[in-house]
Amino acid sequence: MSGDPDAPARLRRVLLVGFMGAGKSSVGRRVAKSLGWRFIDFDDEVTAAAGMSVPEIFEQKGEAAFREIEAGVGQRLLAQDEVVLASGGGWGAVPGRLDEVPAGTETFWLRVSAEEAVRRASARPGTRPLLAGDDPLARARRLLAERAPCYSRAEGVVDTDRRSVEDVTSEILGMLGRKYPEVPRTKA
Repeated sequence: MSGDPDAPARLRRVLLVGFMGAGKSSVGRRVAKSLGWRFIDFDDEVTAAAGMSVPEIFEQKGEAAFREIEAGVGQRLLAQDEVVLASGGGWGAVPGRLDEVPAGTETFWLRVSAEEAVRRASARPGTRPLLAGDDPLARARRLLAERAPCYSRAEGVVDTDRRSVEDVTSEILGMLGRKYPEVPRTKA
């Protein structure tokens, strides 16, 4: 092997993790476009694999079945190169999962407050089964508190409250550009 032994491995994929409503899909699409890569959303792949929507999976098969499908999807997607991946909110909340991503994967926690997540989710009612019920804000706060230690294993943390998709995307591209010379240093 030649070259600088301290140089980072070639960037192969970007993985966005975080709570529902953090902006993983919107930001992921922009990052992928800037890199000239493909974008894949875990939830879209789970839906395709199951032949039903995420709320339908939760309703008909339960959360455990959803998580099993999601784990298989994640394993398959993390074997691909030149791809930006938006994980489901629960995928990155499994202890140890972010420690097991393959080399060449940059991970970013898109951090959102419970209040902002509920506000964003309320714009699309019926799409977030884990927030169903009488007090979605209390449920979001509890889930975020449980999941934050796992999300914090990501290599980068980017706050998304009150920030545009373009601004968050530019921050991620800047972080990637400082570590990987091949990443274009263009704005989102």
